[in-house]
This record gives sequence, C-alpha cells and structure tokens, in this order.
Amino acid sequence: MKPRGRPKKVRLVEKIPQIEQFSPRGRPGRPDEAEITIDQLEALRLVDYLKMSQGEAAKSMGLSRQTIGRILKASRRSVADALINGKIIRIVGGKIELRK
Repeated sequence: MKPRGRPKKVRLVEKIPQIEQFSPRGRPGRPDEAEITIDQLEALRLVDYLKMSQGEAAKSMGLSRQTIGRILKASRRSVADALINGKIIRIVGGKIELRK
C-alpha cells in the first residue's frame, strides 16, 4: 500500500543520545513503556532545556515552527505519561540527520 500524505522532512539533530531508555525505580515487575523519537528528544532539549524559542529550535532542526510545536506536544505527552504512570521512557529512531 502506498503511504499517504506528504513525506516527513528530515530533522537535524546535534548528536545521537548515548542513553536509550530511562527506567523508574521502585516499581515491581516489568513496567510498560512510553516511546519518544530522537527528534522529539532534540526538540525537548532545545526548547525546554536550552530555553530556545520554538522559532529558534525550528531553524536549528530545519523545520517550521508549527512542526516543532506538534513534535513538542507529542513528546511532552509521552514523557508526562511515563512519569505519572511509572513507565519506561524508550528513545527510538526517527527520520533524522546529524547537524554539521
């Protein structure tokens, strides 16, 4: 089946994260997982950690400001779900390219 819609634009990231998952302590058994992509992690890093505006982060990642807003919304929802429900946060691939 042919993919629908517009193809995703490559997202520019500074580096691949060395840590692939965060796991809660004190929860018995194997907790559920919440996934975020590398580009979602980069958007969180730029906007929430480095305090860039969404416009600056968009320019840095080679995307529009609206796309950064959508990426941030999805990543914040996943991280909040993991923190509130004691889930593992797993960082997975995505359509990315390392920034030169």
